[in-house]
Amino acid sequence: MNTPPTPPRHEIRAHQTATTVTVYQAYRPAIGLPAARDGRFPAAWKRDRMTWIKPSFLWMMYRCGWGTKEGQETVLAVEIARSGLEWALANAELSHYVRGVHPDQATWKRSLRTTPARVQWDPERDLDLNPLPYRSLQLGLSGEASRRYADEWTVSIRDVTPLAHEVHAAVRAGERERAAALLPVETPLDLPAPRPVLPAEAPVA
Repeated sequence: MNTPPTPPRHEIRAHQTATTVTVYQAYRPAIGLPAARDGRFPAAWKRDRMTWIKPSFLWMMYRCGWGTKEGQETVLAVEIARSGLEWALANAELSHYVRGVHPDQATWKRSLRTTPARVQWDPERDLDLNPLPYRSLQLGLSGEASRRYADEWTVSIRDVTPLAHEVHAAVRAGERERAAALLPVETPLDLPAPRPVLPAEAPVA
């Protein structure tokens, strides 16, 4: 059996169509269930706060504990316009200072104050939620980016909590092939290179 190649250290992978990209979030039922029912975020969803979206299903499972953590019991698959993600990445800054990417910390801090999105690279996860040697994108949206996400970019919202539980049950039962087959297909995104994406040789805190 041929072993698939390891993805690049920094690569955006997602479930996608020609015009949309799916990202994941988890909320308490009071927010998540109305969002899935209506296909849009309710008024109670605070558009003035930073919200983090994750293109990786398994990283979302790591973050929400397969939908079991308090306040993250409802897992949502949010399909957004590809153009929206491109805009967010073009208006983003890294969430931390990286020597060699930024001229100095002062420049990075000035950029943070003027950009509405944050790029963060965290270890991707396997079916056991263990870290892998390559990274997964987390994208923080605030201000204009958060409002656009909720009110302009969102195409559909689905409750994928049952899927999260089904995959988790298969993993716990040792049915790894079935668990893997249930996962959303995530492929590399062919997007204009966002300026905060780290070069492969850049150190990551």
